[in-house]
Amino acid sequence: MRNVTLSFDPVKISALLSLCGQQKYLTLGSSIHASIFKLSPLLDPQNLTLLSNSLISMYSKCNKLPEATVVFNQRASTDTITWNSIIMGHLINNEPGAGFGYLQRMRRSGFELDPATLTTVLSVCAKPEMRYACEMMHCLIVSSGFEQIVPVGNALVSSYFKCGCASCAYKVFGEMRERNVVTWTAMVSGLAHCEFFEEGLILFREMRREDQEANSLTYSSSLLACSGLRALREGKQIHGLVLKSGFELDLCVKSALMDLYSKCGVMEDACMMFRSCEQLDEVALTVMLVGLAQNGFEENALKLFVEMVGKSIEIDANMVSAVLGAFDVYAPFALGKQIHSSVIKKGLGNNVFVCNGLINMYSKCGELRDSIKIFDSMVQRNAVSWNSMIAAFARHGYGSTALQLYENMKLEGIEPTDVTYISLLHACSHVGSVNKGMEFLDLMLKVHHIEPRIEHYSCVVDMLGRAGLLKEAQNFIEGLMINPKALLWQALLGACGIYGALDIGKYAAERLLLEERDSSSAHVLLANIYSSEGKWEERARIAMKMKEMGVKKDTGLSWIEVGMETHSFVVEDKAHSQSEAIYEVLHKLISIIGEEDHLHDLDL
Repeated sequence: MRNVTLSFDPVKISALLSLCGQQKYLTLGSSIHASIFKLSPLLDPQNLTLLSNSLISMYSKCNKLPEATVVFNQRASTDTITWNSIIMGHLINNEPGAGFGYLQRMRRSGFELDPATLTTVLSVCAKPEMRYACEMMHCLIVSSGFEQIVPVGNALVSSYFKCGCASCAYKVFGEMRERNVVTWTAMVSGLAHCEFFEEGLILFREMRREDQEANSLTYSSSLLACSGLRALREGKQIHGLVLKSGFELDLCVKSALMDLYSKCGVMEDACMMFRSCEQLDEVALTVMLVGLAQNGFEENALKLFVEMVGKSIEIDANMVSAVLGAFDVYAPFALGKQIHSSVIKKGLGNNVFVCNGLINMYSKCGELRDSIKIFDSMVQRNAVSWNSMIAAFARHGYGSTALQLYENMKLEGIEPTDVTYISLLHACSHVGSVNKGMEFLDLMLKVHHIEPRIEHYSCVVDMLGRAGLLKEAQNFIEGLMINPKALLWQALLGACGIYGALDIGKYAAERLLLEERDSSSAHVLLANIYSSEGKWEERARIAMKMKEMGVKKDTGLSWIEVGMETHSFVVEDKAHSQSEAIYEVLHKLISIIGEEDHLHDLDL
């Protein structure tokens, strides 16, 4: 290039500089700049402007604003693209003041704003902290007469949604005389991502009535709205439209369908969509892992993750966070430790979502110390981090520590969530602090305006029951204007079993059976109460009634982890692959124990 001047093609060099900016090839970009500088006397002004614009863009994308500014200042003449490049460079490098300063200079220099300038600036203003800039650009668009230019209106709608101002986006949309598929998609997508799910679906229907063809993003956004509403019927209708429109092979649409079916609990259809994917990306894999974990298929989620690792699929923070959510007391702890090792090797140890998952994993596997270690080492914490740690202490019976952690959380300025209060009520139940628990319930409603869920009320009933305040717990349940109350009566019945309170226990069991006629727990807990009172005939009557109704007691389960595998057992289990060997060892142990008892009797 340096030696053969005639072969120097400005268009190709401009494309090469664009590639240097995208890939952050600063050294190569700087070398090309040096060659351009040497050849600049031989270049005509038009080509020189083209290359200068490319250099400004390249340096900006490589986070080298001073160099971009030098190139800009050395230009004898500029065009709109030059100004767009320097404005965009400062905005993407988090220097909005300087960026809008160049925008003012551009206007004072006599350059008219064009749609490209406006859409370029709006794309950078699309974040909550830049809402003021978005509103300023809106004023500028109206004053410049560009409010009815469709691409500008589309960019404004998208920016307002990403700034968190759905009402402003709606206003812009309503004032647009002409709309295209991008306009409608921006609205449906924006509403769905801002959790205005019902409004998003209504707008999608309106779009269909306008005979506007949808694209893959429109379909995936409308499916997101269905997922948020758990609207399976509407989601299946959109699935039908997807098949008719030929977008069934689009991976984004498939991921949205998997998410819909997972959230609606139809895992068979979600798995079918997953298996039909010819290629998988991190989004589809994460959706599947989360779906399996949240629908009670934790073992399948763990197996899928192991399979992904075995196929050398690149694992990211979202996938790790998703699979950690699948860990419970039955999960192989050895696998959890291996995942933690991978987290460290891949440099994901500072990811807040991964750390939250590790806290929960260690806590559920009984390793509270490791949970504390992860929490203490976190550089950044969010509400989930604090909730996870408070829940860990409460789960392990350290109620007082959980309550103290809540005080520390408040000092950090973190607002409690509904999940925080479940853990706090659980902690109060463990330490027997009824007054504090009722105070938390009051705080939820009056201070933080969080509407308690059935889980919160269940914790309160458990707390009152553990404290022996069974009548108060009964009155509390009956005073609530919610349905169903099965979970609450079950909590009270469990407490009656602890205290042998037959009268209230019978009452709670009757109420529970009214809610759930086939509830095995109601029969079993009531039978236990009769046993504790020595009323064996009544207990036998309960057992007979269960037999007549075909209600079976939930089978007790034991498990042991050997290596990377968890082995589960029930009473008289013959299903295990090594059951013969297990029973052979068991018989030997019984024989040895019998001999030991015989020798012990002789010693006496």
